[in-house]
Amino acid sequence: MCGRYLIISVPEAIRLLAEYLEQPNFPPRYNVAPTQPVPVVRLDNGARHFALMRWGLLPSWVKDPKAFTLLINARGESVCEKPAFKNAMKRRRCLIPADGFYEWKVDGKIKRPFVVRPRDRKPVMFAGLWETWIGPNGEEVDTAAIVTTEANKGLHPIHHRTPVILEREEFEPWLDCAHVDAGEAQALLKPVREDRMEAYEISPQINRVVNDGPQLLEPYTAPDVAEDTPKPKRKRGADERQSSLF
Repeated sequence: MCGRYLIISVPEAIRLLAEYLEQPNFPPRYNVAPTQPVPVVRLDNGARHFALMRWGLLPSWVKDPKAFTLLINARGESVCEKPAFKNAMKRRRCLIPADGFYEWKVDGKIKRPFVVRPRDRKPVMFAGLWETWIGPNGEEVDTAAIVTTEANKGLHPIHHRTPVILEREEFEPWLDCAHVDAGEAQALLKPVREDRMEAYEISPQINRVVNDGPQLLEPYTAPDVAEDTPKPKRKRGADERQSSLF
């Protein structure tokens, strides 16, 4: 699973990797969370284009979004069969730029956060799916989900699932829904090479969406605290609202 990620490379570096036509400018984000607008790259009339979409896919057949589960991830092994994803897998595949992602390792009663980043510190592209949901009043919302797969041996001790990270030569077949069918595209959904990424523990600050800065990437050594130590009470009225990507 991937519930948080980061996108901190300069916009031009991401544009050169994805080769889209637009030249958007956006700030670094260290704590991207579900329901926020996220950058997406999709193919339209043979050309790659940059777009913003809500992280949390809504299939077109959903009647009431409030009653539908937020789909931030799509399991790669079943995307061709699951009703929520099979149409997008056939016709609406995309790339989601990132500079890494976060996972939580379960250690007894504690969940310890880790960041997983490319060793070369260059941006990567997650495999993604997108849909346009049309509301009863004609409103349109573009939404997206990150495709996940089984973690490689190096990352499995932290979490058994990770986002699919596509290699550059895989971008075109993943995006080209007109000439590459869903079955062929599904073959691209494999664990990332073990030498590509590194992981290390970070501070629990990542747990709060309002925390969004480079300090989140600093290595962290957990203090020796008993599991039954009471947690500090949250102040009433504390603002936990999510910040916007742009």
